[in-house]
Amino acid sequence: MLSFANDYAEGAHEKILQKLIDTNRESLPGYGSDKYCESAKNRIREACQCAEAEIYFLAGGTQTNQVVIDTLLADYEGVIAAKTGHISVHEAGAIEYTGHKVLELPQKEGKLLAEEVESYLAGFYGDVTHEHMVFPGMVYITHPTEYGTLYTKRELQEISGVCARYNIPLYLDGARLGYGLAGERIDVTLPDLAAYCDAFYIGGTKVGALCGEAVVFTRNAPRYFMTRVKQHGALLAKGRLLGIQFDTLFTDNLYLENGRNAVRMANMLRKVFADKGYSFYLETPTNQIFIVLENEQLERLGNEVLFDIWEKYDESHTVVRFATSWATSEQDVAALAALL
Repeated sequence: MLSFANDYAEGAHEKILQKLIDTNRESLPGYGSDKYCESAKNRIREACQCAEAEIYFLAGGTQTNQVVIDTLLADYEGVIAAKTGHISVHEAGAIEYTGHKVLELPQKEGKLLAEEVESYLAGFYGDVTHEHMVFPGMVYITHPTEYGTLYTKRELQEISGVCARYNIPLYLDGARLGYGLAGERIDVTLPDLAAYCDAFYIGGTKVGALCGEAVVFTRNAPRYFMTRVKQHGALLAKGRLLGIQFDTLFTDNLYLENGRNAVRMANMLRKVFADKGYSFYLETPTNQIFIVLENEQLERLGNEVLFDIWEKYDESHTVVRFATSWATSEQDVAALAALL
């Protein structure tokens, strides 16, 4: 069966697997103190043009969001996020589990707007009873968003400016960052993220790694972060497994090439859908494509292709998502086209 359900269905890029094999018998220090982790950190600093960045490797996205957010927030603070944000919808209350409330705001195509954030913060501090409320302690955004959309450089600047005025950090979830950096008509780069975000993570799990996310603190990294990682049960003894993967991803632009392949295949698939008269739910520049299907079409196609059911459109139509990945081939797209 063809799979366009997500971008982490396959294992890992062959270059990563080969590097893991080549280094398998090496005896290395644990907990991320090995030479491959150090090399990966240096490569990421160079790619971000941020020599002072502090970088840590964790295994998965939910784990990363929980540890970073719990570390950056005081116990009386919550995190501002879009109502559709990953921490709001698809992380099983992982943030609330640590005692921090997710403070949901309206979104536009998955994105937070700077004016919404500023209005919320001004309203909070303008309320004379705010000391009885959950303090907004940071802002969380995703790039790409849950809808495959991207922030522009100006939008990032504006949100970063609001955060600076209220002295709270801006944290960006980059689970699919490789696909955002490779999207068409983009104007946001890794150095831009380093300039405007206090922390972000570079997603490996969904961009060609077996597992792994690289957390980047661009300034004022929290003290004893590794201790907090361990408290959350998130510290790998064999940290090499993550370092080797990111060292490989950031050698010879493999990370960006993985992203470009997915976007290239997604653009081919968009043309197929358009030529065959399918309706798009919204326009996206990345590897996620949202199509409106009649429920009968959905049932028929679902017998032969894996895709993601997104949301109900009306009584007879459903929004579904097709996702390409670093591993999607032209043959995969052609096979799907023949079924449409």
